[in-house]
Amino acid sequence: MSIIYKNNNIELLRFATMGNVDNGKSTLIGRLLVDTKSLFDDHYEDITKGSEKRGDDFLNLALVTDGLKEEREQGITIDVAYRYFSTPKRKFIIADTPGHVQFTRNMVTGASTAHVALILIDASKGITEQTKRHTLLASTLRIPNLLVCINKMDLVQYDEEVYTAICNEFKKFASGLESVAIDYIPISALQGDNVVHTTEGMAWYEGATLLDYLEKVPLKMPDKLMGGRFPVQHVIHLNDASKADYRGYAGRVASGVFRKGDEVQILPSGLFSRISKIDSFDGELKKAEADKSVTILLEDNLDVNRGDMIVSKNHSANLTQDLDVMICWFNEKSMHIGTNYLLKHTTNEVGCVIKEVVYKLDINTLDKRTENSELEMNDIAQVKIRSQKPLCIDSYQSNRITGSLILIDAYTFETVAAGMLLE
Repeated sequence: MSIIYKNNNIELLRFATMGNVDNGKSTLIGRLLVDTKSLFDDHYEDITKGSEKRGDDFLNLALVTDGLKEEREQGITIDVAYRYFSTPKRKFIIADTPGHVQFTRNMVTGASTAHVALILIDASKGITEQTKRHTLLASTLRIPNLLVCINKMDLVQYDEEVYTAICNEFKKFASGLESVAIDYIPISALQGDNVVHTTEGMAWYEGATLLDYLEKVPLKMPDKLMGGRFPVQHVIHLNDASKADYRGYAGRVASGVFRKGDEVQILPSGLFSRISKIDSFDGELKKAEADKSVTILLEDNLDVNRGDMIVSKNHSANLTQDLDVMICWFNEKSMHIGTNYLLKHTTNEVGCVIKEVVYKLDINTLDKRTENSELEMNDIAQVKIRSQKPLCIDSYQSNRITGSLILIDAYTFETVAAGMLLE
């Protein structure tokens, strides 16, 4: 039976599972949902029948998140699967991301909004290159908390020495990462050890269970405390007698709080005005906080268009055409210096060119390689980009929405890279 907690005032935590294929990410999520009684009875019955159909002599918890037909048939995760559950202490959104190298772009998508990254490692196999790649991406995405889950401890007879050796190896690798909080936990997702309940098999471990950790890990500063950012998505102009000369700017608040009467600046024009009204689907509002979709009206009749940014007067953003970016290259076709791409940043889409590859990261050593100016699929690198017109940007570390972008092939319209803007 599913238990649903209806307290709307409790915190929401987003976390993503990462790691090599077959390290048990989907099984771990299935275990969390089953042991917290977050599955409806009919879903549980479907998983039971699916396990029997596959010939499994156990409840195949990975089927909880394998939503695509191809995933169920192949036993792999292809797309990002989102699941939701709650406890009396917190609400959770889980992103089950793919482990295969060719689906790295899906992994980046699922992890981009996470507060916590769960890095799964198979205790019987140890750390792999994909483990390191996902950890590096989690660090690049500025996910503030990493929990390294040493999974499948049942396959190594719950040996403390195996757990300690993997932790020490990971710590040595992670010492080259930028500052991030890292914790470690030994688990068996299949058997349920240290996921929701403690276990007698690992009495030597005295730390928290996975669920305890998720309920208590501190969250980052909320977006409403950052500088106000409102990318204009659509201009609404009505010549209705009842709404004479109505001109509003629709979009979603990226960060901060906008209030009726606030003085704001319009970028890139640099002009100032005051908010005369904030409309929403639910009617007029006195204020609009981060993630709220609203229409903002200004006291002055200014030339504001899609792609412009309305910002708080005292928290102006950087307006520039020259961008320093950390990118992950997704495309099978190599990236070459001087090639033209489309750059999508908030509601803006402009042409751009990659001028320089500053360095490329070696996944295994974290060394910065400067000898190769081409990027191959799944490479992570710092590059310099020149856009055709100025963009209103923040660093990704200070604002995930205005500090991120994607690059699109101008001919095929494929997304070829995701980027995080640097300071």
